[in-house]
Amino acid sequence: MKKTFIDLSHMIEDGTITYKGLPAPIICDYLSREASKEIYEEDTQFQIGKIEMVSNTGTYIDTPFHRYEEGKDLSQIAINAVAGLDGIVIRVDEAVKVIDESFFDGKDLRHKAVLIHTGWSKYWNTDNYFVDHPYLTAGAADYLLNNGAALVGIDSMNIDCTQGKSRPVHSILLKHEIPIVEHMCNLESLPTIGFIFYAIPPKIKQMGTFPVRAFAELRDNND
Repeated sequence: MKKTFIDLSHMIEDGTITYKGLPAPIICDYLSREASKEIYEEDTQFQIGKIEMVSNTGTYIDTPFHRYEEGKDLSQIAINAVAGLDGIVIRVDEAVKVIDESFFDGKDLRHKAVLIHTGWSKYWNTDNYFVDHPYLTAGAADYLLNNGAALVGIDSMNIDCTQGKSRPVHSILLKHEIPIVEHMCNLESLPTIGFIFYAIPPKIKQMGTFPVRAFAELRDNND
């Protein structure tokens, strides 16, 4: 049976700015195909790439270690915490910038990847992406926690308001080992329910964030 997958990740390119103030990735050859001619037999060439980047690049996942020194890092989170999760999309009008608990009221969130579609991803790679972006309130984070959300994602620049120094949504969710996926895209291509979500990072010790290839597998007979 053919399966349908929806890619929910931005592409990472040399020079891509994900978060203003953080450096862009540098992507280049460590071993070029031309240089490899000196190593291998005739007509046998290889390329080995090199990337220098901060871990908050592209579409990435936050684990508890990102916020808490004693929290679980990328090497410690369970696979079933970030893969094979039933998903639900919460759709928010683009005019809305402050997303409180009322947007989640009455929704079945338990054990689900809760993906918040704001439409903000259309500004990716523009200056508008960094200005007045949609975000969740502390009350929304408490509601998600109390109603059993397994993971929370958003297609905005940050799940928290970035105008001040407080980051209550990160603090609440990561304290209770609820991973966060930021800078998502293509959420408009998903049904509200009826899909399985994946956002698997590499297994790296002492690191709390890293890019993921976030994607959804659509179930048959979506409503």
